[in-house]
Amino acid sequence: MAFIAIIIGVWELVCRLGLVAEFMLPSPGKVVRALVNELPIMLEHSRITLVEAAAGLGLSLVAALVFAVLMDRFEFLYRAGYPIAVLTQTVPTVAVAPLLVLWFGYGIAPKVILIFVACFFPMLIALLGGFGAADPGVLRLYRSMNASYLRILWDVKLPYAMDSFFSGLRISVSYSVVGAVISEWLGGNGGLGVYMTRVRKSFAFDKMFAVIIVTSVVSLILIKLVDIIQAMAMPWKKYEKK
Repeated sequence: MAFIAIIIGVWELVCRLGLVAEFMLPSPGKVVRALVNELPIMLEHSRITLVEAAAGLGLSLVAALVFAVLMDRFEFLYRAGYPIAVLTQTVPTVAVAPLLVLWFGYGIAPKVILIFVACFFPMLIALLGGFGAADPGVLRLYRSMNASYLRILWDVKLPYAMDSFFSGLRISVSYSVVGAVISEWLGGNGGLGVYMTRVRKSFAFDKMFAVIIVTSVVSLILIKLVDIIQAMAMPWKKYEKK
């Protein structure tokens, strides 16, 4: 908090001394006023962005779980699928977004697909890493008792993967909001990205800073929500930290 206060203080000093043009770098006070005045509008845009982020994130979670289980169970699927999953991360989302708009229009579909692509890989890697971290001794014990793969998955691999899963989920949650905003830059009827585009074109940089703050706060709230869910799903973790 002290570091943030120092940054804001330096920012205010730079604005007061006129070292940067006011229209390019509004003072913290102007940003706060813009945030207060535009908050109802930005909250409505946030609702649209959150709907898109939730849809893309939800689909990526289901797909990542299914593919992680299949790739863990069948070695040939791992060898074939892992390079493709890595390849999807080498293409910038900003470069893919115009193609998705061209193919699927300006509705919610291209936005959800872009968010899905951004969130799928972190979740897949987190789950595969968690499955691979299962105790070999426990696995041998289950296999010696002729346990099925589904039994081993449910009793051993999924519990071991929980920590990695929530780590990947934190990354994917933040990616979902960023992906939604990026996809909205290219068009749409609402969303934080659409709002950003509008205020940027009108050179209202105080509102631009305000919407950046709102976007960051939304991401932080979602990450905190993941922490709460993890604490409920893994109550033993709080005892490990003591």
